[in-house]
Amino acid sequence: MTTPRTTQSPLSVVIGAGGTGGHIYPGLALADALRRVEPDATISFVGTERGLETRLIPEAGYRLHTVDMIPFDPALGAKRFLLPAALVKSGAQCRSILRAQAAHVAVGMGGYPSAPAVVGARMAGLPSVIHESNAVPGRANRFAALLTDQITLAFEESRAHLTGSRHADVVGMPVAAELAALRRPELRTTARRAFGIPDDVRMLLVNGGSLGAARLTAAATGLARRWRDRSDVHLLIKTGPAALDQTRRLLAESGADRVATAVPYLDRMDLAYAAADLAVCRAGSATVAELSVTRTPAVLVPYPYAPGDHQTHNARVLTDVGAGLLLPDADTDPDRLAALVEPLLAEPSRLHAMAAAAPEGPHARAADLLAAHVLRLAGRPAPYASAPHAAVPHAATPLTTTERTPTP
Repeated sequence: MTTPRTTQSPLSVVIGAGGTGGHIYPGLALADALRRVEPDATISFVGTERGLETRLIPEAGYRLHTVDMIPFDPALGAKRFLLPAALVKSGAQCRSILRAQAAHVAVGMGGYPSAPAVVGARMAGLPSVIHESNAVPGRANRFAALLTDQITLAFEESRAHLTGSRHADVVGMPVAAELAALRRPELRTTARRAFGIPDDVRMLLVNGGSLGAARLTAAATGLARRWRDRSDVHLLIKTGPAALDQTRRLLAESGADRVATAVPYLDRMDLAYAAADLAVCRAGSATVAELSVTRTPAVLVPYPYAPGDHQTHNARVLTDVGAGLLLPDADTDPDRLAALVEPLLAEPSRLHAMAAAAPEGPHARAADLLAAHVLRLAGRPAPYASAPHAAVPHAATPLTTTERTPTP
């Protein structure tokens, strides 16, 4: 039996987020922000069994419900004709989840696992809100925007590309509390000690995103070979799990492991940004927001197959104001990368100027601003946060399993 929804009952919110970290981490930042306001709130997530959500969400202490959904991807070929049926099926599954959770609001954070949450809310007669994280919206949110008039944006640039966004709120991109509050110079000594990097060594952070990026990893490995006899530089290469063993082997065989460290994940991105002098990374919306709030200079290599080339548009948020440099994926090799990063690492004043040029935007407060929007839809008091909060432990007992929801 479903518990009746009232504004007096504990807040219950279901967040649709999955696929890659670019949608999951902002969803987790929103969940934490909601818990700061209402510690007894029931916050759960909807995703699929194929994405990073199966690991990241339970590890963060939140319940994950999985549904049957396929990507909004033209590369599916003939299988794209299965999309309408999959959307109806997964939407019905989400409707059951929303009712079982006595949800007040559904939130879609973008990516194909979030569309069923909005469809399910429409079926259940519940309010829903979507958050568009990219400068050019993805297919899932373009569809979801047809089902709700509650739209929030990470970047003003996406307004022109999304139906119904004329009255959308630009709230920024939710980032983790420890990044929102990060002051790189203040944490630098601690961060450097954590990675074993001396103060007089320039550190280059190479971050291919939650799954790594083969192009960036290969270029960084070649750059490490080029630098293997230097003592004034070090590379920290986030490879993702699939490329870790091969990358470590190549570094060891060339003697480049003296100046490079390969890791599968970076659980403490605050330390990574604080220790780095310069980053080389993809241009996912979460990464661009993190670079902005932490004021980390960067060389941005947009993923060339992103829908609508949205990563290039994301990157221009930084490169157009001098906070970053743009390097096309096809041009990313050790020589071209060296030509860009070596002059920057040799001239600290340029790095300082790039850091100072980073647009502050609303990203440091985005989780709180989006939480306030959700609370208003739920009929709750919505405090306006003028400054980011400190990180706090999750209020609920961590859950380490996912729940599979069948079609009703």
